Amino acid sequence: MNHAAELDRLDRLATLLDSRWRLPLLGWRFGLDAVIGLVPGLGDAAGGLLSAWLILRARRLGAPNRVLAMMAGNVVLDVVLGSVPVLGDILDIGLKANRRNARLLRRHFECVSVTT
Repeated sequence: MNHAAELDRLDRLATLLDSRWRLPLLGWRFGLDAVIGLVPGLGDAAGGLLSAWLILRARRLGAPNRVLAMMAGNVVLDVVLGSVPVLGDILDIGLKANRRNARLLRRHFECVSVTT
């Protein structure tokens, strides 16, 4: 499997979910995860499922359990905090769990390619 191409696809997905658009004047970036999170109950669950797909792809790429556990922790934190009305929606803009996970995954595979 071409790791570089798959990592690029996952980066694009993470950007769509976490930082695709910018709030004018404030400059804060947000994505689809924050938008669908505005739907009470279902929004955060749907965002969590999209984030879980990213973790599934990471597993198929061969990421170790340690990296997968850190990624899962980011998603759980995002879903739990995102489920808090109003405050969770604001925190969703700042946490960016998918961007963090994409960076974790890329960093892991960059380290692996350097050592091999």
